[in-house]
Amino acid sequence: MPKSILQNFNSIKPDWQQQLAQAITDPLELLQLLKLDIDDFPFCQQASEQFQLKLPRAYINKIELGNPNDPLLRQVMATGAELTINNHYCSDPVGDLASMPVPGLLHKYQGRVLLITTGACAIHCRYCFRRHFPYSDNHSSKNQWHDSLQYIQQHSDILEVILSGGDPLMLSDSKLEQLIHQLDAISHVKTLRIHTRIPITLPARITEELIITLTSSRLQVCVVVHANHPNEITVEEQLALKRLHQAGIHLLNQSVLLKDINDCSVILSDLSQSLFSSATLPYYLHLLDPVQGASHFHVDEQQAIKLIEELRNTLPGYLVPKLVKETAGKKSKLPVFRL
Repeated sequence: MPKSILQNFNSIKPDWQQQLAQAITDPLELLQLLKLDIDDFPFCQQASEQFQLKLPRAYINKIELGNPNDPLLRQVMATGAELTINNHYCSDPVGDLASMPVPGLLHKYQGRVLLITTGACAIHCRYCFRRHFPYSDNHSSKNQWHDSLQYIQQHSDILEVILSGGDPLMLSDSKLEQLIHQLDAISHVKTLRIHTRIPITLPARITEELIITLTSSRLQVCVVVHANHPNEITVEEQLALKRLHQAGIHLLNQSVLLKDINDCSVILSDLSQSLFSSATLPYYLHLLDPVQGASHFHVDEQQAIKLIEELRNTLPGYLVPKLVKETAGKKSKLPVFRL
């Protein structure tokens, strides 16, 4: 491995398991740390009982003290708005459960499948489209991926395997190595794609050992990260992303358009430029998946189109993400255009 990839590893703390163990799960403790009043977040404890609050201190350090409207805090803080039932929202908004030929394997799109590797995440985003997903019954690692790997082996048209969750980088290096080795042995699989928020929420996880694990196969590796706001990308996150890039891993970003968080062309432009400075290309800007408990994040489709048009006027084309939505039963993400 080139020395440039290994430089500055000490600048990112290596104790990512310890950081996870110290993650905040109590809304009142989080409010105390951030010098906020519970009156700003009514029913936060009840909302956290339905979908537990969880965020590592590395992410908390990026949140402005005393600001209940901080755009990073709004993504992760449990609120009473989540308790509102919206009849147009549901627990499985993108049709995951109907797309599993075997437990933990989603086969929605031609030529690729998605493995639910774990139900664990480093952070619980309140808009998560899998916040109601029955992970206990539907993740492939329960049987060491046997059924999923057998299915992939039997379908020679599958060229790409996507690791998802939860967050696949929550798996230990040894488990990831085992899985990648097994996929590497399936000759028709060419690409390994990993969807993860960890380089943004827990950059200490991007260790030398992890990079060696991800790059020790014949597979072409693509990591799709998930940043929604430029404030999420500090020096630590930039270093983590650049290390992945220097190792020959392709980096893309997907964001979710969220009301009062990033529904502003200036913020989205700053995000694209911060990503590009971190060797990562903007890929998708998703309309919110209509998952029950997240309706307060909704941004109107026409407003979303206007934001993209504003970005096209200010950014080069390669920094403008594709505006898309996912609809249950469709064979691909659907591009969103003005009619």
